Amino acid sequence: MKTVARRIEVSGIVQGVGFRPFVYRLAYRLGLSGEVANTSHGVVIHTEGRVGAIDMFLQDLTAHPPPLAQITDVRVFPEPVRFLKTFEIISSRKESHPSALISPDISVCQDCLNELFDPKNFRYRYPFINCTNCGPRYTIIEDIPYDRPKTSMKRFPMCARCRSEYEDPFDRRFHAEPNACPECGPKVFLYDQKGKRIETNDPISSAGDLLREGNILAIKGLGGFHLSVDAERREAVRRLRERKRREEKPFAVMSKDPDAVHRYAVLEETELRLLSSPQRPIMLLKKRLPNPLSEDISPRNSCFGVMLPYTPVHYLLFENGFLALVMTSGNLSEEPIVIDNEEAFARLNGVADYFLTHNRDIYLRSDDSIARYSAASIRMVRRSRGFIPRPIFLKRTVPQILACGAELKNTLCLTKEEKAFLSQHIGDLENPASYDFLKMTAEHMKRILNIHPEIIACDLHPDYLSTRYAEEASIGMKRLGVQHHHAHIASCMAENRMDGPVIGLAFDGTGYGSDGAVWGGEVLLVENDNFSRIGHLDYVPMPGGEMSVKEPWRMGVSYLYNAMGDEFMNHPIPLVKGMDTNKGMMLVEMMRKKINSPMTSSLGRLFDGVASILGLRDRVRYEGQAAMELEMAIESSGEEFYDLEWVFDEMYRIPTPPLIQRIV
Repeated sequence: MKTVARRIEVSGIVQGVGFRPFVYRLAYRLGLSGEVANTSHGVVIHTEGRVGAIDMFLQDLTAHPPPLAQITDVRVFPEPVRFLKTFEIISSRKESHPSALISPDISVCQDCLNELFDPKNFRYRYPFINCTNCGPRYTIIEDIPYDRPKTSMKRFPMCARCRSEYEDPFDRRFHAEPNACPECGPKVFLYDQKGKRIETNDPISSAGDLLREGNILAIKGLGGFHLSVDAERREAVRRLRERKRREEKPFAVMSKDPDAVHRYAVLEETELRLLSSPQRPIMLLKKRLPNPLSEDISPRNSCFGVMLPYTPVHYLLFENGFLALVMTSGNLSEEPIVIDNEEAFARLNGVADYFLTHNRDIYLRSDDSIARYSAASIRMVRRSRGFIPRPIFLKRTVPQILACGAELKNTLCLTKEEKAFLSQHIGDLENPASYDFLKMTAEHMKRILNIHPEIIACDLHPDYLSTRYAEEASIGMKRLGVQHHHAHIASCMAENRMDGPVIGLAFDGTGYGSDGAVWGGEVLLVENDNFSRIGHLDYVPMPGGEMSVKEPWRMGVSYLYNAMGDEFMNHPIPLVKGMDTNKGMMLVEMMRKKINSPMTSSLGRLFDGVASILGLRDRVRYEGQAAMELEMAIESSGEEFYDLEWVFDEMYRIPTPPLIQRIV
């Protein structure tokens, strides 16, 4: 039968996920000859054989790819037959315009876990065990194509045994770039608070003993350091809060398996699926009451943030029998997570009692992702480790754009062709360290994704550090200011591949409005490139400006005065009873005379004001705390609601005085 040849170009996440050995084994099974190689665009295959066999090859290629692969495009071209005798995997090809997709960092797989705890396996208890189906990716890559010399594993030459696995297309570790073993790979070390190495035959077991004694450990993981304590030891949790300067914001915890989680949290089947997924995010789960964990892990909160282990080090630590370990980001509050050993000794000195580190470099920090189950769906709260840099696929091809994000919970976005690449969580841009992290992330993503932006987009707010970055970095690019809430709604449209027009509800704490006011309770009519404001919550003053965000009692006074005038002082409600009368009247004077009292339509500020009126929270220790505690105070069985009416003059407005009066 006639032999034909085809060139097959495969795009998507097809590097570092066992795709080439999968192609090799598939061709071998179907009796095809040819070759496969990584390129800067993805994978290219030349295959020769009977037409029917090639058709079956193409069908299986897309129907049964490796678990971590994500094929986005397959293109097939006729080629001259070269009469090749075998099928081979050949060296990677670097091309002038790389566009290959990079796999996220993934939890250690079950096959590797089985080997980790098998005393007969030569990787028994080796804390860097991985294969093509699991392990680090994004945080260790320096450039593409994704090959070992382009990663932080380049300083660890493989021994003969690992090299044999790496070069065997039938082995699970074929071209697993982080492949290593105790003989040739990275190692774990234990240090005291002064950075002096502690001599021990088993640093992880010794670290477990120290945690059991109530010590605080800094533990180097995939995307940075965690600060960890035994979650059942209340004094240890309190000391961690004091040293980290994190007064009340909840800590995340990690448990060995779902059975352990069930002992302190309510875990539904839908939540379990994502909790146990290769991405291993933190899931927000309802507390089981009573429970054995320290009350200081998430005070005045009905949920725990829970994750399962995702590195071999984590699993080895849990051999010490912990129910749960606090695993919070290794930093001081509001600073970027620490990723470098020397940086950890310097920045976490005085926080951690001991340091469990390793000598494999992390090139890019990446915090844990966070998700919750709400309104019958899983909702991403923070999209980072495990999901980045997997793109969101857009409806159409767009120019190459760098979007710089806002100030709080910042992430970057880079676009290329029909793909939008979101960065990992960068955090609140409130200090130079966070600003440097933003700049480093932008440069790293541009390099590994080979994106050269033509347009740089930023928030309209002139004082955001992300806006300042756009101004500094915009040489050679068109700079475009985008209204904050238009961006919120347009991003939802892009993610759902919609063009509009849509009616969008944008509810948040702060956003610079096109009229100069602080928006945040908006109804917008939106198309991709423009919007009109058709409704909003009524404006009220923010006495003290930004201080109103940190001190919700100020917003409580503002809403009360707006609803009742001076009469609000006569109502025996928690805010009024606990307030210094002189301070309250001072705020009233500020609002009357319009002194440092910008106007806001923010729903977040309304939540803050109501939380204060009810006596829940007058000052916050972290962003969004008052609104979260208001949510926690609502009885889940309650179905009552407050009637509201629209008022229309130039646009629709929702007056808040009737609402506040009914709440009082």
